[in-house]
Amino acid sequence: MSATAGPNRRMLLAGASAFAATSIARPAGAEDAALDFSGRSVLITGTSSGFGRLTALTLARMGATVIASMRNLDGGAREEARDLLTIAANEDLDLHVVEIDVTDDALVASGVAEAERIARGALDVVVNNAGIGVAGPVELSDMEVTKLIFETNLYGYLRVANAALPKMREKGAGQIFNVSSQLGRFVVPSVGLYCATKFGLEALFETMAYELAPHGVEITIIQPGGYPTKIWDNGRRYTDEWLARTDDEKKAGYETHIQMARGIMTGGQSTNPIDVPHAIAEIMAMPAGKRPLRRAVHPRPDAAQSANAALAQVQAAVLGQGPYASWHAAVTD
Repeated sequence: MSATAGPNRRMLLAGASAFAATSIARPAGAEDAALDFSGRSVLITGTSSGFGRLTALTLARMGATVIASMRNLDGGAREEARDLLTIAANEDLDLHVVEIDVTDDALVASGVAEAERIARGALDVVVNNAGIGVAGPVELSDMEVTKLIFETNLYGYLRVANAALPKMREKGAGQIFNVSSQLGRFVVPSVGLYCATKFGLEALFETMAYELAPHGVEITIIQPGGYPTKIWDNGRRYTDEWLARTDDEKKAGYETHIQMARGIMTGGQSTNPIDVPHAIAEIMAMPAGKRPLRRAVHPRPDAAQSANAALAQVQAAVLGQGPYASWHAAVTD
């Protein structure tokens, strides 16, 4: 943003000048690799594979100080952690690895505190990405699998956000990305538990976007479509363990659904997961106060975009006037 540009919408809402919009220089027609995030700190959860690993390397190669987190770090001996650190050393990247299990309050608190120590203060960006998938008819679900997916995909995101927010609010700036799914906007049979966590994530973090607007902290929900990441391998394992505990008589009533569920977990898409870190980088480069609340990411994002547009109209009707109007205006263009 140029020196002569007017205050952005969040600055007007907060009535403060403590935080200023900072844009990243990007020449016309430049590729994402030309972005420079030097001086920006980013904590990413779930970086052992998939979107998390790709985002950590992508942003570090763009100059960011990246704190990549994963569970079961084993004192740094975990193979995926050593692999990231080897790449960082070979490429001279400012990339660090810390242990966070998003289902564990203590490990979230200690991991975020370590990330803030590395960042020397408030984190500029948090990317909530750690997640799991399971597939199977909802009636067959037990509390073990239900608690596992909610603790990871929903409560885990909230734990990490709440741990990072006090310093972000104190600074008056920050951004929290939340990797959701297009299945956070519409449902597919046999993945009801997964959809429920993503619908919950969408509602929770949109609410937080309004609440955090006066503090200069922005929320963006990333909605990937189908991508071939390791979530499918892990999902098959979690699903097999769940169904092995399930009563055979109940399973007999859902044979077709179970076969469909196993098909969903094949992960055979031909899409490129790099789309997600590229979308995150593009949004990070936007001026503060102008970043979108949601971004559907997929070569065919039409369904999610249509749902987003329709529900945005409903939210505007509910919040666009009266006591919520200024908060609503702060997170919509």
